Amino acid sequence: MTRNDTIAGTVLGAATVATALIAGAFYIFACAVMPALARSDDRVFVDVMRDINDVIQNPVFLLGFLGALVLTGVSAWQLRARPYRWWVWGALVAYGLAFLVTVAFNIPLNNGLTEAGAPSALREEFEDPWVAWNVVRAVLSTVAVGCLGRALVGYGRSASLGRSESLGPSGV
Repeated sequence: MTRNDTIAGTVLGAATVATALIAGAFYIFACAVMPALARSDDRVFVDVMRDINDVIQNPVFLLGFLGALVLTGVSAWQLRARPYRWWVWGALVAYGLAFLVTVAFNIPLNNGLTEAGAPSALREEFEDPWVAWNVVRAVLSTVAVGCLGRALVGYGRSASLGRSESLGPSGV
């Protein structure tokens, strides 16, 4: 295994971890945060979502959110000649779509909550579409994790084959 193979494997692994972290964040919103907030009154709902929107804009989250896209793109380029490259490209498309859903739908809905208005009206405009788009991005980013996981299996197999071929016909 060459140094470039090791770097490519490291980038693929980092892309998988970053994408899994973001998929997990979207998942926990879909199955816990939003259902819990659905039980609250309008004022609490709007105040908590405003607080979440403020707090989530931090370097750690942004590193994962942007890093998943960048690392998957770099990995797709590095592994472009490998037989399992299509899994990485599939992950890039799936996560790219999740990223676009976030930028085109979830963030504008978040920004709408910063406007002045009655909490009931703000919630009415926000809750159902935000929850629906969050489920879409959760599914897409989970698909991306699955594709990256499959690419890691391909990487591991090719690395294993490379080691056994370099050891000779008996594998010793």
